[in-house]
Amino acid sequence: MPRSSSSPSRVPVEERLFSLVLALLATENGLTKSEILSTVQGYRQRYDAHGDNSSLERQFERDKDDIRELGVPLETVESPEAAGNNQLLRYRIPKGAYDLPSDVVFSPEEITLLGLAATVWREGSLSGESRRALMKLRSLGVEADDPVVGYAPRLRARESAFDPLSQALERHAIVQFPYLKPGESASRVRTVAPLALVQHQGRWHLQGIDQDAGGSRTFLLSRMVGPVKVTARTFQPEGSDFAERALDDLERIWTANVAEIEVTAGTDAATRLRKRYGDAVPSAHDGEAFPLTVNFSDINILADQLAAFGPEVLVLSPAELREKVLERLLIVARAHEDAHDAHDDQSGGSDG
Repeated sequence: MPRSSSSPSRVPVEERLFSLVLALLATENGLTKSEILSTVQGYRQRYDAHGDNSSLERQFERDKDDIRELGVPLETVESPEAAGNNQLLRYRIPKGAYDLPSDVVFSPEEITLLGLAATVWREGSLSGESRRALMKLRSLGVEADDPVVGYAPRLRARESAFDPLSQALERHAIVQFPYLKPGESASRVRTVAPLALVQHQGRWHLQGIDQDAGGSRTFLLSRMVGPVKVTARTFQPEGSDFAERALDDLERIWTANVAEIEVTAGTDAATRLRKRYGDAVPSAHDGEAFPLTVNFSDINILADQLAAFGPEVLVLSPAELREKVLERLLIVARAHEDAHDAHDDQSGGSDG
């Protein structure tokens, strides 16, 4: 499922509910509906301070029911000065009511593991989204408990480029990074005005304006082979919905590129490829080859994946993919031959 770090319409419902629970835990006195809709991730992106928020309010009412069904003790508190005024109702989750039952106990080993897990989660978990919510709440005069909000999880990406690129997106700052294109032996520094970070088929991409090429380009974060430099130069994006358009482009490429392969049943390749393309995988006995149709957006990444399975996968088409997989297998074979020859030379030298 594609994900975007900059598209308001794509905030998952689970993330919105989790953000709502954290916000209601973060304040002792609770929050009004207006404060929630204007500050909490998943609502604030669609909130109109001077317009009609009726659909957003209905979503909030449904979300309240959902988190209560999950066992979260959401309370409604009337304002003493305005009893009966629904607009001034405050919502909160009492911390004590959300604690573990008193009969739940942990062994010393379990407590140690839980403590380590909490430390890992806490470190750096106060995301940019949470910081903005905290600042907004304080600007409204709401006292918020930093440690509680600090437990908000942050989207983690393996690529170290993710965090600096996210910061650059917030600041509209131009970035520079060394980028290694497939088939090239050396990287080249790219200067880019970032427009969106999107996740497609499990991989993060940066969509932006290449300052040297003078046009829109999409870059795989995994091919950024050095630190991302966030420069002092800023720009003003022209247009909107950059993430949506980038995802649409990637999806079109993914749909248009089709490979036909054969996979040996009962192998590691069959297990892994079944998980990824399960809907299209026919049943077969172990050792039998079965056909599989796979889509791809980057032929070099697919070639790397298929070559790693060795004889468990046979590429039928396209010819370019078949050649790329064969090229990778030959490189591995030559490397093993060189290692074997070097071992024989050393063995022969010691006998003399």
